[in-house]
Amino acid sequence: MNNSDFRFLMIGAMYENGGNTTHRFLDGHPQMFVYPFESQPGTRLVNDMLSSTFPVKYRWPAFQLDATPFQDYKAIIDEEGKVRTRTPHVSKFRHMPFDLNDDERCRIYCELVEKSGRGTGANVAAFFRATFDAWKDFKRSGREEVYVGYSPIITVDADKILRDLPGAHFLHVVRNPWSAFADTSKRPVPMSLENYMLGWTLNQYYAVLFKEKYPDRMHIVRTEDVMRDSKTTLGAVCEKMGLEVSDSLTKVTWNGNELKEVYPWGTIRTPTPEANLATAKELTTAQIDEIRLRTRAWLETFDYKSFI
Repeated sequence: MNNSDFRFLMIGAMYENGGNTTHRFLDGHPQMFVYPFESQPGTRLVNDMLSSTFPVKYRWPAFQLDATPFQDYKAIIDEEGKVRTRTPHVSKFRHMPFDLNDDERCRIYCELVEKSGRGTGANVAAFFRATFDAWKDFKRSGREEVYVGYSPIITVDADKILRDLPGAHFLHVVRNPWSAFADTSKRPVPMSLENYMLGWTLNQYYAVLFKEKYPDRMHIVRTEDVMRDSKTTLGAVCEKMGLEVSDSLTKVTWNGNELKEVYPWGTIRTPTPEANLATAKELTTAQIDEIRLRTRAWLETFDYKSFI
């Protein structure tokens, strides 16, 4: 088992930027193993200049040099997945059928790492492979070849992912900052405008930087374009990876089952251009102007200058 044989697409986006929505549009693709929830691969050993800005569960993991495969598996936070499997009664996804035993997944993971050897890329590859080997009611087409994950803000680590997994691609999703902030403001304990825009701009900075460095493996899409024409927008990414442009890209699904709304996978309930604009208009004039000031450098880059 070699890391270069592991075909992988990681999606990253700032909070409420459409990462979950894009993830759900890809879910039913017949050539993809799409992780069922946010893939939160980080460990508590992640410690760098960005650790105070973004939760470590969303980051690319770091592992102890002397750990065992079992200890590595337990270190991967994967909060949404492990809560759903181990304590389903408190999971926000408890209403969805999901036949996966976390202890069995751990056992499969350890067997895979014993064969491949430990390492960040090998550990993550084993984690995704073990998930789909243990997921008993996963709807298979029999043609799956690419594993797909999504973690908020992991765009800041895209270079590490592309380094550790030579067969990987990365998809960054950006949404206009007004709609994004309006949605994040609906959380029980929302971020301040200042802190949210710091995170938003950092994500765009890293996305554009890594696109320059890895033009063939780093991809950027706007949520607005996904909402307008998901098949064309995401189909272009699929084609760059040598995958077919499937009709499944036209609808949001979970394990192939069509969803009436993206929630609770993400804050965006109805992924339409009309709903997106209406969300931005929920802000006050002062908020709109302050966001424009703080994101001005990126509004032209992503063609958002005249969005609102």
